[in-house]
Order: sequence, then structure tokens, then C-alpha cells
Amino acid sequence: MARGLPEEITIELGLDEPDDEGSLRNAVARRLGVAAEHLPEVAVLRRSIDARDATVRFRLLLGLGSVAERGELGGVRPREVTRPAPVVIVGDGPAGMFCAYELARRGIASTVVDRGKQVQPRRLDLRGLNQRGLVDADSNYCFGEGGAGTYSDGKLYTRAHKRGNVRDVIEVLALHGAPEAILTDARPHIGSNRLPKVVTSIRERLEAVGVEFRFGARVTELLVEGQGSARRIAGVRLQDGTELQARAVVLATGHSARDVFTMAQRAGVQLEAKAFALGVRIEHPQPLINRIQYGRDAGHPRLPNAAYRLATTVDERGVFSFCMCPGGWVVPASTEPGALVVNGMSLAKRNSPFANSGFVVSVELEDLAAVGYDGPLAGVQLQTALERAAFVAGGSSLKAPATRVTDFVAGRGSTTLPPSSYIPGLVATDLSEVLAAGRLPLAEKLREALRRFDRTLRGYLTEDAVLIGVESRTSSPVRIPRDPTSLESSQLPGLFPTGEGAGFAGGIVSAALDGIRVAEAVSARLA
Repeated sequence: MARGLPEEITIELGLDEPDDEGSLRNAVARRLGVAAEHLPEVAVLRRSIDARDATVRFRLLLGLGSVAERGELGGVRPREVTRPAPVVIVGDGPAGMFCAYELARRGIASTVVDRGKQVQPRRLDLRGLNQRGLVDADSNYCFGEGGAGTYSDGKLYTRAHKRGNVRDVIEVLALHGAPEAILTDARPHIGSNRLPKVVTSIRERLEAVGVEFRFGARVTELLVEGQGSARRIAGVRLQDGTELQARAVVLATGHSARDVFTMAQRAGVQLEAKAFALGVRIEHPQPLINRIQYGRDAGHPRLPNAAYRLATTVDERGVFSFCMCPGGWVVPASTEPGALVVNGMSLAKRNSPFANSGFVVSVELEDLAAVGYDGPLAGVQLQTALERAAFVAGGSSLKAPATRVTDFVAGRGSTTLPPSSYIPGLVATDLSEVLAAGRLPLAEKLREALRRFDRTLRGYLTEDAVLIGVESRTSSPVRIPRDPTSLESSQLPGLFPTGEGAGFAGGIVSAALDGIRVAEAVSARLA
């Protein structure tokens, strides 16, 4: 490092200014008043776009500085493990996958079981879901290799930096085929077309060192040994009767595996209801969102399709956008016949003509109790009521009930609808009636929030936008408590509730971080 130069520097460039390596060096040199040839190596730490003043902001590292010990991309690699495996991991989503990865880094073998299929055959089931309305209860947008995130955009933005090494997760994904831009983008994403290859590559690396994967393997029972205070986990039983013995079982099944909650209860594991959020999907024409966000710069070739994030409080409850997908599609995320759930996704290029986002209301425990939902599965009861009502309103198929935003705010149903990305198709109706099936004032809160959001993003409230129901799987409405130090179930030692389904994460990165943290705890337990 040259004397007197900072280790990091932030510079801003206009949309029409080049941002190749040489141009960045020249911009830094001008900013610092030194010759470009006297600068040390310049590396991009973070790249972001500021829509307010149409600039591209770079946070740059001058020389290796404090990260000289960064080492190889992806850090420590998994190493050869010796079987039989002492650990069974239930669920091959980000929590389960990164748990297996971290265990293999430590030389500990695991067997990963998942009720769904590998990513390639899973694609065929998704096609049947979209085109023919066929719901496979074990292979859908929520279940299968990679979990719910595999076909839901692959957003990697997180606020969970205190939960672990976010950079480690990002680097492991980049090592296995994710675009290098995720290492520097302020809001990185991979895209649903690229994520399957990344997930497959991680599995193949783990298989090469001895980690076993079993797909189409639904766990139906937790095996327990001992009595009273001496009870502990002994393994799992699969649907076909196979028993897998284990000294530790990691339960990383995601937010939609409701049968896992009842299975845990049968084994004497405590469950708790937790707050969550639910509502609808809102979809706009993407060019409209671009104009709102970028103004006169909309359409500039350097600008990606615009995203947004909105939040307000209505009657002491949060109402907010969730999992916003610029240039994306709304998809059916049902996991059982007779119920309808929608979600959003987008490909790497985010080049669909539509923008969609979850538009949801937070639900607290006192809200559930006030309308008669009780017990640890109270939130599941509310989800189920809304999902079944949406299915019926859509014509008892995977067609989704929908209402124009302007009609919804006016308190009426729709008779016509704008174009939509939702492949099974929409049914014009009054979504307020669907939401009323939950017995909570969800529609009223959403209406007021729409009026406020239109004051923040002028033009957001438009007849060209549509609300599509229902978005009910934002996060798990159940928590499986665990000891804060050992991360084991308090009632069943050796069982490690993990990730989103257990109520300890929300999104790909936070789930991966929790999986890594649990792997560390499992390693300590085995030692």
C-alpha cells in the first residue's frame, strides 16, 4: 500500500461513464490526486446503482490491505469423509446443503435425505404444475433439491450479517457456478435458470468426498431411544420403511413441510406458534416500475429492470413488499391438492415484461388468538383457510383469483384483468372475499397501504396492476425451540432444528448461515 492512501474508497460514476478496470483506476487516481501508475491493485468490493441521481457507486479496495488472508475462493474445501455417517440431514434446501458442506469441511460424513427429486426431473413436475395443474405433494416449487429457493430467483440479499460469514456463503455459490457478479453486487441474485446448475455442482462435490444423497425419501418418523430424561434421537424412518441410524439428526425441511411439525410432536418435541406474514402478490408492467424508479433515465442500457422495497404500519401491523422480482413471473407454489399458493421468481436476466412482489401483512400471535386460531399450529390453520378459499375462488384449479389494484382500493371486485405472467391463468373476482376467509382484517390493511405506497411511488396504484392470491408462505408460522448454545431440541438431544422451517431463518443466505452454524454445533456434539 502506497503511503498515505486509504485502504478503501467510494467513487460514483455517471451512467454514461465507462467502468472497466482501467477507467476505475483513472477515477480513483483523479479523486486522490495521484498518477494511476502509482496506485496499488484496485478491486471492486461492492457495486450498486443509485436510482435517485442515476449514478453507479463503487466501493473499492486499494491493495490487499486487511484481506490479504482471503485465500482461495470458497475457503476451505470439503474433504474425504468416512462412512457410516453419524449425521442424517433431513432436507436439501440451503440450510441442509450448507450444513452438509460445513460438516464435510470438518471431515464428518452425513446422509442428506429429501422428499423431492433432483433439480432436472423436478423441472418436469413444475411443467405439469404450470401447464396442467398437477400438484405433486413431494416435487413442486417448495420441495426438492435446493429447496424453495432453487426456482424462486435466488435472491442473496440479506441483513443477517451478525449470524455468520455471509461472504463465505456467497463465495461457495460462486465457486460452484454462480455468476461472479454476486461477489460485488449490492443486491446479488443468481436466477432460477442458473441456480439448478449451482445446486447440482455443490451436490456433486459433496458426493465426490463421500456424502450420500437420497431423493424421493420422505421422512415419516423420528427414531428415539431411551426413556425420560435419557431420551435422545437415534435416527429417522423413511416412508418405505428404511431406518437410518444417526447420532445427530438435522431437521432442515423448509417452511412448507407441515407434516414435519406433526411428526416432531409425535416424538415429544415442543412446537411454538410464531409471528409471520401473508397476503397477496402484486404485479405491474415492468416498464411502469422503471419509469417510477428511474424517471427520465428509464430505458438506459446500463440500468437493470428496477426493483423496489416498500413498508408501512397500519393499525400497529406492518404491511410491506416481500421477495420483489423485477422482470419476473408469478408461479403456483401449491404443495397439496385443493389449495392455492402463489410466489414469484425471475431468471438471471430478469427480462420478463412484468414486475411482481409479495404484498403482505404481519400477523402476530394475539391476532391469531383473537379469531379462534390456537395452539402451536395456529398460523398453519390460517394459511390453510386462505389457501383453500383461493383454490375455490379460482375455480377449483390452479387458476388464481385476482383483482385490479384500482378495484381493490375502491372495495369492489374486477370483471376484467390486465395481462399477467401467471401461466395457469387468472380469474377476475374480489380478493377481499378470499382474504376474509382468514377472519382477519387483511384487506383493509392492504388497501390503506396501497394508498400510502402510491404517495411514495407515484403511479404504483394503477388499473394496469393486479393483485393475485394468495401469498401465504413468506416464512414458517411455527418455531421448533432449541437450546441457544447447543442448538439441540430441549426435549430430544441430538435433534437439531435448523433453518426456515424451524423458525430460525428467512431466505437463502440466512438459511445457509444457520446450516453452517448447526454443523459447527453438531461437530462439537460428536466430539
